Amino acid sequence: MKHQNLALASMATTTITFNCTRTYLSETMARYVDLIATGQHDRFENLAYNMIYLENNKTASILQGPSAYGLTIAANRSILDTTQCKTFTELIVTDPKHPYVIHTQMSLDDEGNVNLIDSLITDNGDWAFNATGYYYWNSRENWDPIPEPQRLSRETIKAAGDAYADRFNNVTVQVPFGTPCARLEGGAYTGRGNLTANSCIIGGLPEHVPMVNRRYVVDEVMGVVDIFLGFTGLDRTRNTEGAPDSHLFRVEGEKIRYIHTVSACFVDGCGMNGTGIPPGVVGR
Repeated sequence: MKHQNLALASMATTTITFNCTRTYLSETMARYVDLIATGQHDRFENLAYNMIYLENNKTASILQGPSAYGLTIAANRSILDTTQCKTFTELIVTDPKHPYVIHTQMSLDDEGNVNLIDSLITDNGDWAFNATGYYYWNSRENWDPIPEPQRLSRETIKAAGDAYADRFNNVTVQVPFGTPCARLEGGAYTGRGNLTANSCIIGGLPEHVPMVNRRYVVDEVMGVVDIFLGFTGLDRTRNTEGAPDSHLFRVEGEKIRYIHTVSACFVDGCGMNGTGIPPGVVGR
C-alpha cells in the first residue's frame, strides 16, 4: 500500500480538459488553507469524491488529525503549477499548545477537482523542529513574484532543486548556490549572521544518501520548486528507508536564494537517543 500511495503521489503531468489557470489554483489553495484553519472540509467545494489524503506518506482521514482541528495559522505561502495542475502550500502554526510546520502538495484531476492531498506534517520530535524559529526566519525573507523579464523556465528552476538533492548522493554535483543564500531547516537558519552576504556553501551536506521518490511542484512566476522526497537514512531507526521530506527552493538568476526543509522522523528524534537535533544546528 505504501508503494502504491507513493506512485499516486508521483503522478506527473496529466491530460487537463479544463482550463487550469493561476486564478483557479489560487482559489483551490485558499480552500485548503481554510480547511486547515477551520477544520470544515465541507467548505472545500472541489474535493473529488475519490480524493486520497496522505500524511507523511500514509493514507489518513481528512476528518481526523490537523486537517480536522482548526489551527491558528501564523503564516502561509503557496505556489501554483499550471503545467501539472498542482499546488504547494507551506503552513506555520506557532500555537504553544501544539505547533506545526506543514508542507502540502495538491493534485487536481482533469475536471478541476482535488484528487490528492499529500501532506508532510512536522511537530515536536521531528528533525530540528522549531516552529517559532521557522516563523521568525521565514518572515525576514523576500519571496515576492519574480519580475517577468527575469523569470526562468520551469526546467531551469527544477534543475536547481534536483542538483541540490543529487548532491547528497554524488559529491561531484555542482549545486547553483547564490550569494546571498540561506537555508531554513526545521527552525535552524544558516543566514542568521549576515542576511545579505551569506552563502549556502557551508559544508554539512552528507554523501551516499539517495533522495528518492521525488514529486515536484514548479512555479515560474515565483521562481520556486518544491520537491517531496524520501530522505534515505535520515531516521537512524530505519536507515534504509526514505523519511518523509520536503525541500522548497527559491531560484533567482539561475541561483538558489532560499531553501526551506521540513523532515518527519519515524520516531521522535530520528533515532538519535530520542533527543532530536539541538536548536540552531544545521547538520545536513
